[in-house]
Amino acid sequence: MNKKTNKVLLKRWVIPTVCFLLMLFIQSPVTAVSQMPVLTAVVNTSSGPVQGLVTNDIHTFKGIRYGAPPTGINRFLPPQKPKPATGRIDATHYGAPAMQMATGSSAEPTSDFGMLLRSVFPTPSELKIDNEDCLFLNIWTPATGDNKNRPVMVWFHGGGFAYGSGGWPIYHGENLSRRGDVVVVTVNHRLNVFGYLHLAELLGPEYESSGNVGMLDLILALEWIRDNIAAFGGNPGNVTIMGESGGGMKVSLLLAMPKARGLFHKAVIQSGPGLTAIPADVATKNAKIVLANLGINDPNKDLARLWSVTAEELLAAVGNSGEMDFEPVIDGKVLPNHPFTPEAPEISADIPVLIGFNKDEMTIFQVSEPWFGSLTEEQLQKQTATIPKGAELIEAFRKIHPDYSPTHIFTAISSTWATFDSYVLADRKATQKKAPVYLYELAWETPINNGVLRTPHTLEIAFMFDNVDKSQPLVGPGPEPQKLADQMSSAWIAFAKTGNPNTKEIPKWPAYDTTNRATMVFNLESKVINNPYSTIRSILSEK
Repeated sequence: MNKKTNKVLLKRWVIPTVCFLLMLFIQSPVTAVSQMPVLTAVVNTSSGPVQGLVTNDIHTFKGIRYGAPPTGINRFLPPQKPKPATGRIDATHYGAPAMQMATGSSAEPTSDFGMLLRSVFPTPSELKIDNEDCLFLNIWTPATGDNKNRPVMVWFHGGGFAYGSGGWPIYHGENLSRRGDVVVVTVNHRLNVFGYLHLAELLGPEYESSGNVGMLDLILALEWIRDNIAAFGGNPGNVTIMGESGGGMKVSLLLAMPKARGLFHKAVIQSGPGLTAIPADVATKNAKIVLANLGINDPNKDLARLWSVTAEELLAAVGNSGEMDFEPVIDGKVLPNHPFTPEAPEISADIPVLIGFNKDEMTIFQVSEPWFGSLTEEQLQKQTATIPKGAELIEAFRKIHPDYSPTHIFTAISSTWATFDSYVLADRKATQKKAPVYLYELAWETPINNGVLRTPHTLEIAFMFDNVDKSQPLVGPGPEPQKLADQMSSAWIAFAKTGNPNTKEIPKWPAYDTTNRATMVFNLESKVINNPYSTIRSILSEK
């Protein structure tokens, strides 16, 4: 599948992913707690003294400010450390998520299931919980101040670069922290036009990093972790960064950013291989459109207006255009080059990487389409006619999945961005031969909605976070989901501890190389398969 086709697919990630995860918040049953929460000890940090809650023996700190408010004259500028608070900081509630922006298709769902999803939950913007002042992080730890030097697992949320929050319920870190005796951290940061409006060519050196300030937020969060996590029982010398979908892309980019060097030691990329970034000339063109929509014809003369317009006015200036991408920019400094094109970044060659995807990524995005579940053979041929090598892909996936209907053959073809790009990234990383890379595929199929989603985008999050108790609307009831969680969360923990995901819960998982392409296929009975998508790779190869 060519880059243009991939781009069209990628622009459809955000809204469905956010909606589905929010559904978990609204529909999931409240898990009974066996212990009444009590206050933690006060922990002194560079942000000031913080106090959270102990629940089920896990010390939880929410909404810790790691950056000063990026508002007013600090809008579009690199984040600054906050002034330390003089009084005790209440860390019992999440901080505000970043301003949320809708992107991609805004078509109304037409299927019954799509209408159900749309009707039972609002978007974050409709909930009115987003805020431009959003530089907060959350911590879960078994203990504070005990000098245990636990591994630190830092999660960057999904939602592309437009939506999302480290406070989504499926990211709750209590179970993972308890299972692995690890410290779990989730992060909020600037998104969309607030994090990636490239003004360098329009406003000069002071704004040379404006197209990447959302990524600089993550780097500042990692610096905060380096400086403070020991007080929470964590080891600043053993930090693993992780993310799914847009979060996986953020991890990919941090692997290529000089300013992030030394702040993390392992990386996990889930269903979000980031091979490229936005060229500076494209980002400048987008910035000019936004300024024109704001009525700012000379940004140097109207700089005060750029600071003073409201967050809502900025979002309105972007509008619903699907043509503008506000994502990390190749600015030559914060991000010198594409992260994994044409090769893996040398700056992170010594960082072990765990990367993978789900078998049927795109079902969750296409389930509300009127054709989903009823696609005929003739319609399948028509819908794939514009996809490069579509006919070849149909035949190849029929051999791989002989039980798939035309609907699921089409979703399999649509999902090849995750399959192919994950293998490309793994190949380029393995070629360096300086640190191991491990590749996985999740193949277990969720029974929800009569099993039509099979193995959709986001499914693995419930398992690697060991959060099936909070995720039944996604994973379904019964003992099977926990069996997947036991395997995947244990492997992620082992990787965070040692850089090697092997653990007694799974078969031996060899490191990936370009000869065997060993892939751990997670299922009720997991197994390693060598080069399972060789036919697809051959069809999509650029050779």
